[in-house]
Amino acid sequence: MLLPSHQRQTGSRALKGEGDRSQPLSHSKAGNSNHDDSSLDSSIPSHPLGIKPLGNKYFSSGEDARMLLGTLQVLPDEMLMQLLEYLDPRALRLFGYTCKFLFACCVVDDIWKTIFLESDLGKKSCFEWRGSWRATVLHLSPEQNIRVDCSNVFSDVLHRPFVCSHVSPRHYTKNIPAANEIARFEDLSYDEFAESWSKKPFILTECIQSWPVTKSWTVESFLSQYADVVFRAEAVDWSFATYSQYMRNNQDESPLYLFDRKFAEKMTLKVGKEEGAAYWKPDCFGPDLFELLGAERPAHRWLIIGPERSGSTFHKDPNATSAWNAVIQGAKYWIMFPPLASVPGVFVSRDSSEVTSPLSIAEWLLEFHAEARKLPECREGICQAGEILHVPSGWWHLVVNLEDGIALTQNFVPESRLGGVLSFLKDKADQVSGFERDISDAYGLFVGRLREERPGLLEEGLRQLAEKKRRWDTVVGDDDSAGDQPQKKSTGFSFGFGFGDEDEDEDEIP
Repeated sequence: MLLPSHQRQTGSRALKGEGDRSQPLSHSKAGNSNHDDSSLDSSIPSHPLGIKPLGNKYFSSGEDARMLLGTLQVLPDEMLMQLLEYLDPRALRLFGYTCKFLFACCVVDDIWKTIFLESDLGKKSCFEWRGSWRATVLHLSPEQNIRVDCSNVFSDVLHRPFVCSHVSPRHYTKNIPAANEIARFEDLSYDEFAESWSKKPFILTECIQSWPVTKSWTVESFLSQYADVVFRAEAVDWSFATYSQYMRNNQDESPLYLFDRKFAEKMTLKVGKEEGAAYWKPDCFGPDLFELLGAERPAHRWLIIGPERSGSTFHKDPNATSAWNAVIQGAKYWIMFPPLASVPGVFVSRDSSEVTSPLSIAEWLLEFHAEARKLPECREGICQAGEILHVPSGWWHLVVNLEDGIALTQNFVPESRLGGVLSFLKDKADQVSGFERDISDAYGLFVGRLREERPGLLEEGLRQLAEKKRRWDTVVGDDDSAGDQPQKKSTGFSFGFGFGDEDEDEDEIP
């Protein structure tokens, strides 16, 4: 579960120099000393209300706005922000006018985002986006947005999200160590992929050049052709005209990511090697065994559009599938780790069913990027427009847009990874996702289709599955407390994003 920005534990930080500049002296732990912090500091503007980090209070001789909270002073900033979430828009607005500290709290956009999502406006697909969630909910023009001098407000809870919303991800893509670089090729044959690369990430630079969409799709062309088409963007369903307004003008710490699995139907696109097709799957990845499921296969392809800084935090792809991600416009930074790696800042439950990462992408970069980059298993790379990246089954990955961009992605099951997928579907049935609700036994369904269409391959997959279990039993031994229940090995984590759509299964963001 990702915690809201106001629920994070953040340290006190002091400002450099004099005046109202609001850059923290140190954005991260000691491990980040290899970054050019002065360059990062200079890219972050002053907070528009003058709010400063908590550490600055100890260098200030002026009044501390928090001293005027009365009995509310006993509440930590995190708890105070949680209480404000229970107020309706009118009460929240009026409460903010009682003192400067509460004003600074009550204009935090994360609270207004929640109000928006729960309001009637949040159910609309077309409306005027006004630059912030608060302004949109209250129908405020730029001139009506009140500005109050809060330079005597010192709070990491209030200041930290602002810093994160102005961190440029490009700062963290510089000087990628040679040992970390994701391998790059012009193209691969299927035999090369199956024999050597199905378990490793790589980027292909000349694989998708023949796709028509690489020459015709831009954010601008989308706006002209698909302005009225309604797409899913995390918790909302917006027309592209509305989403493009949001893309151009938002200050969210984690910008909404347009991530739609039904885009081909909505846009009446042809997919596959046929006349008039918009794109097709690359040959190098070979057969996709989930295609045997036909109309019953789980969600597998998505259109992805987002502004700079949008992306997805560390996760593994669903159902132990592999994936490819093709950049049509823009550029994406990827940082990846193999299945059994311990990723800094990412905490996995004992049964691997849940992940906790109380960080936005920006905060993970600030706090853990340098530490992660030093790990020998770390892999990094930038996928440019016209290039495609392979995500091996089970690999942890974080991806962030370096500029506004469009991408296409698809999850698949290569023959070389069949054993892992069978293991996941059988032993982690509670974590299987993307299938229609009436499919209660995904493992049985998949095995049945393999038995009909590829019996020899099924036999090999089941042999791998049995051998895997024998190896695990050898390691852990017998457990009398388990009774008749077989031992199960936790081999990874499938990260699901539920965006509040009761009519659809939880999507998985590649």
